Amino acid sequence: MKFWQALSFVETDQLVEIARCAEACRFEGVLVSNHLVQPEKIEPAYPYSATGDPGFASDTPWPEPFASIAAMATATTRLRFATLVFILPLYDPLEVAKSVSTAAVLSGNRLALGAGAGWMKEEFDIQGVDFRTRGRRFDEQIEVLRKLWSGEVVEHHGAFFDFPRLRMLPAPSRPVPIWIGGISDAALRRAARLGDGWIGSGQTPAEVEKIATRLHALRREAGRAAEPFEIIAPLSIPLDADACRRLEDCGVSGTVSYPFSYTIGPHSTLARKRDYLERFANDVIARFG
Repeated sequence: MKFWQALSFVETDQLVEIARCAEACRFEGVLVSNHLVQPEKIEPAYPYSATGDPGFASDTPWPEPFASIAAMATATTRLRFATLVFILPLYDPLEVAKSVSTAAVLSGNRLALGAGAGWMKEEFDIQGVDFRTRGRRFDEQIEVLRKLWSGEVVEHHGAFFDFPRLRMLPAPSRPVPIWIGGISDAALRRAARLGDGWIGSGQTPAEVEKIATRLHALRREAGRAAEPFEIIAPLSIPLDADACRRLEDCGVSGTVSYPFSYTIGPHSTLARKRDYLERFANDVIARFG
């Protein structure tokens, strides 16, 4: 079992040192989150809580994820990086392709793009992007990104995006994996058809087993069962031997340590975060990794 550390809500000026410590503590990688802006007023529409409350405060920092990853990559040599999750339909795919490919090159291909459709309509409205078409935009953007990351001269003429023959450099020397987030049927189908993996949002082991079974079936239907596919499943319960065994038995490749704001409180010092990572390494990674 591989272990990732969630860096959601972390103080921006601590990111680089946390990455160094996570690598020293034998974490597989770290996960950075994404929102472009935080509107003053939003409807309670977060799909992963009973109340629709997203659980972050108005002063939560949201550093640009790929600049953050590039900075952490220069301070590490083995640690992997992914987004949990990047709201892909909110953005122009050419700009995303450039940011991701640059971070992938600077990190030595240690980057995966964890992408989701997004839930905060207000954020789309501010950008002038149609919230209702985000699923179809998402599917087409995956095609666009892979074309641009090839480093070859490409063109695209689709329902949402259109550009003439062009080339984008730098290009990663290996394809950037795209992990799809979300638990809706549409998200699971997208992961099976188009993704290189699936990344969860905090489920029970029983829920993960059900999702993994569904993903395996959908991938067989899509003729992709033999292709590499990672499942990263954060849990909503504390990790123990039984939970890790159940995850491994259903084909999960990694799980996630909770954000620091959940485990040691908001606005904690770097020293407290370092102590938490070291304890997690000794208590969990050393036993189940």
